[in-house]
Amino acid sequence: MNGVRSSFLSTGLDGHVALVTGAGSGIGRAVSERLAKAGANVCVADVDYDSSEETCDLVRQAGGAAMAVEMDVTSVHAVDSGFQEVIDKWHSPTIVVNCAGWDRMHRFVETDRDFWDKVISVNYVGTLTVTQRATREMIARRTGGHVVNVVSDAARVGSSGEAVYAGAKAAVVGFTKSLAREVARHGINANAVAPGPTETPLFHSLDEGIRNAVVRAIPLGRIADPREVAAAVAFLASDDASYITGQVLSVSGGLTMAG
Repeated sequence: MNGVRSSFLSTGLDGHVALVTGAGSGIGRAVSERLAKAGANVCVADVDYDSSEETCDLVRQAGGAAMAVEMDVTSVHAVDSGFQEVIDKWHSPTIVVNCAGWDRMHRFVETDRDFWDKVISVNYVGTLTVTQRATREMIARRTGGHVVNVVSDAARVGSSGEAVYAGAKAAVVGFTKSLAREVARHGINANAVAPGPTETPLFHSLDEGIRNAVVRAIPLGRIADPREVAAAVAFLASDDASYITGQVLSVSGGLTMAG
C-alpha cells in the first residue's frame, strides 16, 4: 500500500531522536521515560537544567539513552542552541513533544498584562518557536517526523480560573491542526494530547476543596497518572499513528467528552 510506513504496527522507536520540552518534571518527565523505553534517544529539555538531569538519571537507570539540555522555550537563541546540542550528539530530532507550560489559577478580572504575556509566551509562543525549528529540520533533511503538542482539555471546554491559559492552549490546538495540513506532504504528522487533571505540581497547588471537587466530577473517580498521558503521547509519536494527523486526543478519565 503506497504511503504506509514499513514499521506499521510497531511501536518501537529505535533510531529516533526525541526532543521533549518541559521534561524536568510531571508529564514531560513521564513522556521522556516512555519514549526512551520504546528505544528513542531522548533530549530532556527544560528551563531548569538540574531537573533535566534528574529526568535523565531516571531514563538511564531504566536502560534508556538521554541527554539534558537547558532550554527556555520563549528564547529563540536558547531553542536554536539546544537543537544544535542534540544534532551534535545524535542527529536532528524526528519526534518533538511540546510539554513546556506554565499557569497560575486566577480569575480573569484579577489578571494583568504581565501575567498574560508570560502565559502566552510559555504555552503558545514557546510551542511555535520549538516546532518551527523542528519542522524546518525535518523538511530540510527529508526525515519526516512527529510533532505532539501537550495542551489541555481547558482549551476545549474552558476552565474557571484559567481563562488566559485555556486561551493559549486553544491557540495551540488551532496551530496543531493548521500545521498538520501544511507539513503532511513532507511526511510529518502533528497531533495534540489534551490531559485532564493530572498528578502534577500544578494540580497540587490548588486548594484542597477544589481538588476534591474535581476528583468527584471525573467518571473514572481519580486524576491521571502522568504515565497515562505519556502513553497517549508515545502512541501519537510512533508509526502506529502514521495515518493520524491534526487530531486532539483527550486523556481525562471521562471528565470531558469533547468530539
